[in-house]
Amino acid sequence: MKIGLEELGKLTGELAHEIKNPLSTIKINLKLIREDLEAAQSAQAGQTGQGPSSQSFTRALRKIAVVEKETSRLEQILEGFLRYIGKTELQLASVDISSLISDMIDFYSPQASGHSIIIRQQLYEEPLVCKADEGMLKQVILNLFINARQAMSDGGELMIRTARRKKDAVIQISDTGTGIAPDKLSKIFDAYYSSRPQGSGLGLPTAKKIIEAHNGTISVDSELGKGTSFTIKVPLRDS
Repeated sequence: MKIGLEELGKLTGELAHEIKNPLSTIKINLKLIREDLEAAQSAQAGQTGQGPSSQSFTRALRKIAVVEKETSRLEQILEGFLRYIGKTELQLASVDISSLISDMIDFYSPQASGHSIIIRQQLYEEPLVCKADEGMLKQVILNLFINARQAMSDGGELMIRTARRKKDAVIQISDTGTGIAPDKLSKIFDAYYSSRPQGSGLGLPTAKKIIEAHNGTISVDSELGKGTSFTIKVPLRDS
């Protein structure tokens, strides 16, 4: 029996939802078990002090913490998958791209500073108004900021520009990170491709899907040892 792509997408989405529900139950019960163990450990410490039993509590709590972390990671992978396969329904409104970018820079600056990253900006002085879903565009920009930070583990410079090119608003986000090898560059928008062990492989494919839903484009240039630059183009609103 052959299954069409549309039906396969529906089935995998339903499967992800079915996995998500028991996963939430596991997560809640792990939290309750951890709280019970912590309470029992505190009660025992008040009665007998530190001992072999207390060490067993500590080991058990450490193991629970590992399982909780991996459960949360699996939950994030499922959420990312559901976002990726889901229909991108835009809530369109008039959005000034330069103002949106300025807001995102203000939001992300503390985290960048904490990782020794200097943010520089060159924003177009006049409004760049597009019909866009502000929340989804912010999701794309934040994803690119996070990717840039992860590429600059020892710090660096994040350059953000906005411009107008004919009938498009242009956003360029460049870092001075490790860069991407040519053989990997062509794959970065592929679902589940990631150069990082902990990466979901859905961040950039989802970003591409969102930008294309706006009738826009996203492209990348990179050089090993020098850095990476993403360019987004979104049509300006008709006057």
